Amino acid sequence: MSTTIDTAMVLAAGLGTRMRGYSEVLPKPLVPLAGKTLIDHALDRLADAGIARAVVNVHYKAELIEARLQERTRPAIVISDERGLLLETGGGIKKALPLLGEKPFIAHNSDSVWRESGVSNLKRLVAAWDEGKMDCLLMLALTSASIGYEGKGDFSLESDGRIRRRRPDETVPWVFMGVQIIHPRLYEGTPEGAFSNNLIWNHALLKGRAYGLRMDGLWMHVGTPDALSEAEAALGHGVRGE
Repeated sequence: MSTTIDTAMVLAAGLGTRMRGYSEVLPKPLVPLAGKTLIDHALDRLADAGIARAVVNVHYKAELIEARLQERTRPAIVISDERGLLLETGGGIKKALPLLGEKPFIAHNSDSVWRESGVSNLKRLVAAWDEGKMDCLLMLALTSASIGYEGKGDFSLESDGRIRRRRPDETVPWVFMGVQIIHPRLYEGTPEGAFSNNLIWNHALLKGRAYGLRMDGLWMHVGTPDALSEAEAALGHGVRGE
């Protein structure tokens, strides 16, 4: 059962410490990739998927991000200011909940880019959302079809769509690629200040209400200069990445 989702949160408050050579001058969301900034890749894709409004959190070199976003007309942008304290993923979203409203929303990391292979992955994610059985729906990429990721995976994906965390002694094929739908109720009872979204995932996993959806295409985690170069090459082969 799909619910109309028209709001997103774009996470753009990180320090970008792994993007040395760029982050001394620019916040990572403003690093250019294939002719546009990372945050514009995210916002363009959200707008194309029918998202009318995006809350963007800012911290490091916040004024540069704000200046760039003032040039955009879609989606409508609202700033969540974290200049005073960096709140991590969970704390940043919790601070922005009054701006996000009471309905489920998309949360999108600003350094997550992908090359579509068919139907819009964001539209597929929204269509798959079922508020009756889900508290969060994570988009997952195959580790074997990813750029900029080196690890043993994050989750296994069960036949009914539920997800299970990787055990320390195993390797799993799926990695969370920085895009998800979250219901605000998951943040009830969470601490004030900084915390990771891993905390709310744990709550949803315990209740059997954490689900995953396979991304179609090539995911690019643009977190380092090397990953940026690989993503440039992947997007330069005549295939739309936005």
